[in-house]
Amino acid sequence: MRDFVNNVLKNQSLTENEINQVVLAVDEICSNMIVHAHNGNEDDTIELNVRNQPEGILFEIVDKGDNLFNLKGYQDPSIHDIIQQGKKGGVGLFLVRKIMDNVEVFNEDSQHIWRLYKKISDAKK
Repeated sequence: MRDFVNNVLKNQSLTENEINQVVLAVDEICSNMIVHAHNGNEDDTIELNVRNQPEGILFEIVDKGDNLFNLKGYQDPSIHDIIQQGKKGGVGLFLVRKIMDNVEVFNEDSQHIWRLYKKISDAKK
């Protein structure tokens, strides 16, 4: 998945650092789906679609897992508290929201769909 996203982004007007950040964001959402909605079941699948937009790129991650994440109820964690407590994890969605320009999650036709949008100057059409 990471190689696929990296290859898609190589043809866009992004720096290497920006490419790595977007790969991280998409990977984080996919990983969370696998762990939380599919309990790590290797036989389950998720779908990753990419669409070029007039001013950016849209990643759509679709699955039929058990748990729909409520993005509206999400509050960014206190990074200070996480560091103080020595917690592992808990900052993935925070990073995704910082990296991407728009993040949406919704339910449609019994599927959970995440849309991650990144603005790109001189986006390929």
